[in-house]
Amino acid sequence: MASQYRYQVDLQLFAGEKTEKATPKKRQDTRKKGQVAKSMELSGSSVLLAGMFCLLVFGGYMKDRTVRLFTDIFINRLSMNVTPENVMSMFGEYGIQILLLLAPIFVAVFVIALLVNYLQVGVLVTGEPLKMKFSKLDPIKGFKNIFSMRSLVEFLKSITKLAIIGFMVYSTIWAARGELSALSNMSPDTIFHFTASVTTNLGLKIAVGLIVLAFLDYMYQRYDYEKNIRMSKQDIKDEYKKMEGDPLIKSKIRERQRRMALQRMMQEVPNADVVITNPTHFAVALKYDGATMEAPEIIAKGQDYMALRIKEIAKEHGIMTIENKPLARALYGRSEIGEAIPGDLFQAVAEVLAYVYKLKGKAK
Repeated sequence: MASQYRYQVDLQLFAGEKTEKATPKKRQDTRKKGQVAKSMELSGSSVLLAGMFCLLVFGGYMKDRTVRLFTDIFINRLSMNVTPENVMSMFGEYGIQILLLLAPIFVAVFVIALLVNYLQVGVLVTGEPLKMKFSKLDPIKGFKNIFSMRSLVEFLKSITKLAIIGFMVYSTIWAARGELSALSNMSPDTIFHFTASVTTNLGLKIAVGLIVLAFLDYMYQRYDYEKNIRMSKQDIKDEYKKMEGDPLIKSKIRERQRRMALQRMMQEVPNADVVITNPTHFAVALKYDGATMEAPEIIAKGQDYMALRIKEIAKEHGIMTIENKPLARALYGRSEIGEAIPGDLFQAVAEVLAYVYKLKGKAK
């Protein structure tokens, strides 16, 4: 008895373990809540790389714009009358020049940020993460989060980022130590070129190093996301019941629908012209109206007990019953209620109906 109880407990524990992959519905629900596999490091490092690349490509353009901006005041503004109109006009022109100066970086950073986010999560617009949840203020959960695996990974990631940046800065400056010591003997233009070169080189190295780290972080984020949305076997069963409905309730609904369909079918039997029987196993009720029908239609059919009920109702309402075993079996197996009879049975059914109409005429 104890072993059986232990076995049932083990089964319940196993059913509660989240060992199954998430279903498409679970993934869709978590996505609507804003829970997706996304690495912020990948976005940041891609933006940094795009910015450095723009400085490398558009450095000459930005230098010319910057020099033109600073020399304009000495060339064109020294004799300007200082009035509110002139000052506002000057600031307006300088604002446009600054926007043109920074436009390549702004465009590149904006496009890369959108592209990287789209490649990670696609199109996702949701306000669920912005909702206030008092459960986030729970000190116990907050304490657990501090010492969780995710916090440890974030700590190691921060240490790695600092190590990468520190190594890149040290190696780059150490390699340029000779030029740094000779800056006092260089012209301003040479100093500007040297500084821009070192800065761009350092930025590219740091961006590449961070992108490598970001890809590793993205792989971890995907793993952690898949782990968090895992489902137990019981969760999958409950989801299926919620989507498809409780099987017990569905069976009851189908049974009720079947009874209602049978009731409607039985109500149509008194409108039949003839009932063709097997004589005991099958019964098929036919109706034909030349004004509205192209061919006779089956308005009711049944087997065994239902066939007996159809014959009883037909007898109560004076509907003629004709025994024709092959025809009854063929009509029952090849046609559904409300459908016209098959074309190859027209002749046989027409003979039966003609016989019925003839008998009704004699009765009259």
